[in-house]
Amino acid sequence: MKQLLFSAIFFLSSIHATGADMSFGADNFYQSEQVTREKVTFINQYNMKVVGNVFRPKDSESRRYPAIVVGHPMGAVKEQSANLYATKMAERGYVTLAIDLSFWGESEGQPRNAVSPDLYAESFSAAVDFLGTRSFIDRDRIGVIGICGSGSFAISAAKIDPRLKAIATVSMYDMGAANRHALNKSQTLEQRKQVITQAAAQRYVEFNGGEAQYTSGTVHELTEQTHPIQREFYDFYRTPRGEYTPESSSPELTTHPRLSSNTKFMNFYPFNDIETISPRPMLFISGDQAHSKEFSEDAYRRAAEPKELYWVEGVGHVDLYDRAQLIPWDKLDNFFASHL
Repeated sequence: MKQLLFSAIFFLSSIHATGADMSFGADNFYQSEQVTREKVTFINQYNMKVVGNVFRPKDSESRRYPAIVVGHPMGAVKEQSANLYATKMAERGYVTLAIDLSFWGESEGQPRNAVSPDLYAESFSAAVDFLGTRSFIDRDRIGVIGICGSGSFAISAAKIDPRLKAIATVSMYDMGAANRHALNKSQTLEQRKQVITQAAAQRYVEFNGGEAQYTSGTVHELTEQTHPIQREFYDFYRTPRGEYTPESSSPELTTHPRLSSNTKFMNFYPFNDIETISPRPMLFISGDQAHSKEFSEDAYRRAAEPKELYWVEGVGHVDLYDRAQLIPWDKLDNFFASHL
């Protein structure tokens, strides 16, 4: 709670002229002289190109490294949060690979911003294919960090891909539960059916060549009525703090899934059979003030040992995207050092 009070006291002094809250070392676009960065392209099991950035420690030691795949928040791209985590972990001696999920960023997939939980999970396994065939990687020591929605996709992948030896999630969203029930189960069954009906009707529109529609994501302007959670996302995605638009997209579409396919999440149950990941270890990291903490709690409750639920005191959901002074780097390092 002390961090939360400290943040409130110094909030105004940390806001740039742009309106972005840069407190607690917010550094989404961090670059390090201690690591090298290389853009790579590889093929998933469905012959779709996946694009990522490989970060390697700058040293002359000739050995095979442990590796970590890093997945970005849902609706984001690798340049938002994933590159930061990948860079910081590479500084600690891992080779890391920050990926764009299929249909997002520079990775292939049409139509853009489409929702396909199975192909999102496949992106992680394809990343393991790539890393495990590099001469400088120990293929028996590959782990994963899934941020926000990618936490649920990484778990989905790990259930059927034992090559992922250690699984960590940060500010995880269960994208299935979030779409079926909304936060704190605030969506009724009737409301869910209305969403499904709307998406089904939109399929006819697009089949006949009509204009695509997009849903959810982050608002593009703030009003007096804007919900605090949307304000939290806005400060990251719509200000220079974390705003980034890939060439394959446009500012008005960034973070917004395609409406006609977003209902695919209704059939997504990433925590079913999560206990089968054991004895591979799982670490769930969340801010104790995060609006999303229910998802980490649910996953932890269902998972089998070894597992750990780690609370970052006084911290919210988006804080762990980029606030370098709040992200528990030592905890992540110790977890992977122990299990990879």
